[in-house]
Amino acid sequence: MSKIELLRTPLGGMNRRKFLAGTGAGLFVLGTTRNLAWPQNTKQSVLSGTEFDLQIGETPVNFTGKARIGTVVNGQVPAPLLRWREGDTITLRVANRLPVRSSIHWHGMIVPADMDGVPGLSFEGIPSGGMYTYRFKVNQYGTYWYHAHSRFQEQTGLYGPIVIERKGGERQRADREYVILLSDWTDIDPERLFATLKKQSDYFNFGKRTVGDFFEDVRQQGLKPTVADRRMWGQMRMNPTDIQDVGGYAYTYLMNGVAPGSNWTGLFSRGERVRLRFINGSAMSIFDVRIPDLKLTVVAADGQDVEPVTVDEFRIATAETYDVIVEPKDDRAYSIFAQAMDRTGYALGTLAPREGMQADIPPLDPRPLLTMGDMGMAHDMSGMGQMQHGAPSTAGKNSSGPAEQASMPMDHSEMKPGEEMPMDHSAMKHGEEKAAEPMDHAAMGHAAMNHGAAASGAPKHAATERKVTVDSQAQQVNSRLDDPGVGLRDNGRRVLTYADLHTIGGPIDRRDPDREIELHLTGHMERFIWSFNGQKFSEAQPLRFNHGERLRITLVNDSMMTHPIHLHGMWSEIETPDGEFQVRKHTVTVNPAQRISYAVTADALGRWAYHCHLLYHMEAGMFREVEVAPAGQHGDHE
Repeated sequence: MSKIELLRTPLGGMNRRKFLAGTGAGLFVLGTTRNLAWPQNTKQSVLSGTEFDLQIGETPVNFTGKARIGTVVNGQVPAPLLRWREGDTITLRVANRLPVRSSIHWHGMIVPADMDGVPGLSFEGIPSGGMYTYRFKVNQYGTYWYHAHSRFQEQTGLYGPIVIERKGGERQRADREYVILLSDWTDIDPERLFATLKKQSDYFNFGKRTVGDFFEDVRQQGLKPTVADRRMWGQMRMNPTDIQDVGGYAYTYLMNGVAPGSNWTGLFSRGERVRLRFINGSAMSIFDVRIPDLKLTVVAADGQDVEPVTVDEFRIATAETYDVIVEPKDDRAYSIFAQAMDRTGYALGTLAPREGMQADIPPLDPRPLLTMGDMGMAHDMSGMGQMQHGAPSTAGKNSSGPAEQASMPMDHSEMKPGEEMPMDHSAMKHGEEKAAEPMDHAAMGHAAMNHGAAASGAPKHAATERKVTVDSQAQQVNSRLDDPGVGLRDNGRRVLTYADLHTIGGPIDRRDPDREIELHLTGHMERFIWSFNGQKFSEAQPLRFNHGERLRITLVNDSMMTHPIHLHGMWSEIETPDGEFQVRKHTVTVNPAQRISYAVTADALGRWAYHCHLLYHMEAGMFREVEVAPAGQHGDHE
């Protein structure tokens, strides 16, 4: 029997019935003192105050009908909800009872580097049997989350929500509120799952196109265009159905730790305003969220208040958070439906006036297909409608748009140069490795450039990208913030886009950036290697920022995958194609063949992580260190 056959045989032994009927234990409920309800399946704790004792450990869990070992905090998956108050100083004593080193990162929190929780960069990690005390002042409010930053512990359960109360109360009144934490659980050992992706990256893609699809396309489009399309994909050795690396065969999608068959329920009274704090705490899944028959008024993105915008649906990438207000008018149940981006499964919950009620579950949308436009092919404008690359877009219209196996754990103190990307970088000797070549356009006066014009031409590619570890380079990219992304264009629903989001109060720093770093999101699908500018972490020197400088980071997605990119320790302020402030975020999602720019103020001294938040992409190399030091200490910019 081949290695692949051996992998195919067990893979957790999961079947579809168990996927749908799996049980889960977990619920987070919070709200005002008025009409606060605690549904019967509540098992998770809510911790509040300024002093916290957290214990990382292991315990048996069962989400699918099979017992597995989960990584837990205080015995729970997901971890307890932490409630803080803006302005307080928080102390968290974290004890590690695992047999390996562990860590907790406070995602989106602006904290000193030694409180950030990335082993090998900001601290050494928490040794087995040890304890680390995090202590910092909370200078923000909103919805955030926390998770492990050590190998695959996040995948096995070490993640939990954070809610920070705003001084003076919320801008948007709500009678009741719930945290909705989305995640993906697998019965497969994550090490084995990662090894499977390295051996056969499309192993979990069960939606590949068939002969039947070919004849259907011939019927609709004609023989010649269909053959040309198939030939193009074949020459690239890629598949238009390769939307997410891991789907519903391997994953059970959870809502607050509850599988779809167990019906997580949040209660309401008719006419109430209910705030739902959505967090995508998954390892690898992007969700499209809607509540049929209810409008969603988005009031915050990544913890930052935005001008309210009402939509039917929104996409939430891994690590993003959105707060929405809903107002149920009828005495009936409503389904909270979060379908995976590749349409292989969903997380599910219910809003209802009484326990035990359940609404109709909407069918999954058709599996989306990438186009040559999504691949950045300049000669193919399919999916673009009447829009041309580089032409002005209309915000919010949702028009069509283009749009070697690691051998060490994520704690990598034993890493040797040339090995795959480590999550714990304490042994990295960057001076021994080849430097990255990010583009520095300060001398070009790029701060005054029209980004829309820049995006209309072919992107520039760094020399490091022209190597065997990069299997595609976009010939034509777009900067459209109003593109909802593959699978959501023209679906008949009003879908949220970045163009709809406007952070209240404007930018934190109103200086124009005087330096730009351009990075390309690159990869090799077949070999499952991911990188910036064609360089895995183990091949790249840090990106160096001068303390206090204002700079622009431009990301160009050369790959066919959607990447949520997270910069630790500093805010990312997304700009319009004309360089105007749009929205402040801690995680920026970049669609295939998209060019997106954001301004950063390097106001946080220290060593910071910068990476794709798809866990296995990060482990496979899409990670950089950012070093912020006093001006002049670095010498020339890199």
